[in-house]
Amino acid sequence: MELRIIGIFPFVVKEPAKPNSKNRTTGTMETKPIQSVTKEITRGCLIEKVIPAIREKWPASDSNNPIFVQQDNVRPYIGNNDLKFIDATQQDGFDIRLCFQPPNSQDSNVLDLVFFRVIQSLQYQKAPKNVDELVEAVERFFDEMKAEQLNHMFLTLQSCMTEVMKDNGGNNYKVPHLSKNGLERKDNLPLQLHCDIDIVNQAAALLQQ
Repeated sequence: MELRIIGIFPFVVKEPAKPNSKNRTTGTMETKPIQSVTKEITRGCLIEKVIPAIREKWPASDSNNPIFVQQDNVRPYIGNNDLKFIDATQQDGFDIRLCFQPPNSQDSNVLDLVFFRVIQSLQYQKAPKNVDELVEAVERFFDEMKAEQLNHMFLTLQSCMTEVMKDNGGNNYKVPHLSKNGLERKDNLPLQLHCDIDIVNQAAALLQQ
């Protein structure tokens, strides 16, 4: 399975300011966070932003293979049989499907595991004063993320997945320290980690029980 980061999409709206202030006059358009994200808002983001971004960036030669958009399990997310989503995906020869990450499995979600933390730490350096500056900072750091940083993240994800299998699907472990920076300086950082076949077989046997 190949993982791709397609984009980052803020949940905000533009509204005219009502009262006058020293920073803006009445009627000035200002950016505000969406306070309550509903299924309708989630569906709109997927159909209007995520799917078009996939079509734009995904290699045409690979468009016939299934593309899975993974969600976590919060209530505002739509089901994988949502008819409006399915209708929107059945265009241009793409096979785009929704799936959900296993419940209670933060360490198997690379976004929660490391990606959001890295973005947030960089964003704190800018100390944004309003929503527009916050969105601009997050989007810029997202765009400036280097391939080497992404490789570090997915190596951490792989190491956690191995630890989960060792713990028979549990989370009684510490995130492994791989000394990635040191290995990279020696030009010895792998693109993927080796997992002992005995660990894989043990996990497979557990799933079959």
